[in-house]
Amino acid sequence: MASSFFIIGMIILTQTVIGILGNLSLLCSYIILHVMGNRLRSTDLILKHLIVANSLVLLCKGVPQTMTVFGWKHIRSDFGCKLLFFLHRVGRGVSIGSICLLSVFQVITISPWNSRWAVLKVTAPKYVVLSLFLCWILQMLVNVIFPFHITGKLSDKNITKEKDFGYCSSILTDKTKDALYAALLSLPDVLCLGLTLWASSSMVLILYKHKQQVQHIRRTDASSRSSPESRATKTILLLGSTFVYFYIVSSIFQVLLALFDQPSRFLVDISVIIAACFPTVSPFLLMSHYSSVQRLYFAWIRNAKSLLL
Repeated sequence: MASSFFIIGMIILTQTVIGILGNLSLLCSYIILHVMGNRLRSTDLILKHLIVANSLVLLCKGVPQTMTVFGWKHIRSDFGCKLLFFLHRVGRGVSIGSICLLSVFQVITISPWNSRWAVLKVTAPKYVVLSLFLCWILQMLVNVIFPFHITGKLSDKNITKEKDFGYCSSILTDKTKDALYAALLSLPDVLCLGLTLWASSSMVLILYKHKQQVQHIRRTDASSRSSPESRATKTILLLGSTFVYFYIVSSIFQVLLALFDQPSRFLVDISVIIAACFPTVSPFLLMSHYSSVQRLYFAWIRNAKSLLL
């Protein structure tokens, strides 16, 4: 049994380290692109916020859970427990909101000029910063009650019923209140998930129509390569579908955790691993497919070659 927990601990540790390094390297890439004078698109700004949100999820969940698995089971500060859970919830919510914004803005960007979204093609980029700001504020407001249900394992409060999460505990209250509170927390996530699915299906339809037009026109080989917008759309579709998959799986485990007053340590650890999958995988998907980051890597390769020659 101890060996299985050690393996789980190594998985969480490896996942956390790789995910944090991947997100930090991608964020540094965008900063360097900006310093080098490259013009970043509206979607690049959304991606930067997604990277920050993913880093919050990994730092506030992966690090303390790794410490718990390897023996340090208690965070001494009650405030520390509340802050970690709050930042994790906000990071998770902003990650969901960023994927939603990314999909919606991209479907507006690639929509034809004769479509009903034509008016938004010019005005939408102006509201990217405002949308991201509101996303952060909304998640902070929705999750502000969450820390009141969390307490440190070494807290001196007299609590009769609590759910053990390893390094912290949640206070068990009335089931009806818990269900209503869970519904309140899930409402923005469900809305964002619905918008993401709608935007993704719209992008697939637009790309399909574009492909049909290209086949009909029979362009030459030189001009038949996919456009930057088409490549970016396919990357966002890949990112969105990966997110939806891991979100659904993670939600199943969250429901299982909610059903048990005292969930097993194995279930808690597996839910952490599943929840951290998307924040860990997403930066590497972007590095391998997104054109803005690839431009930076190609520039580094050219500079390295010039220095060697």
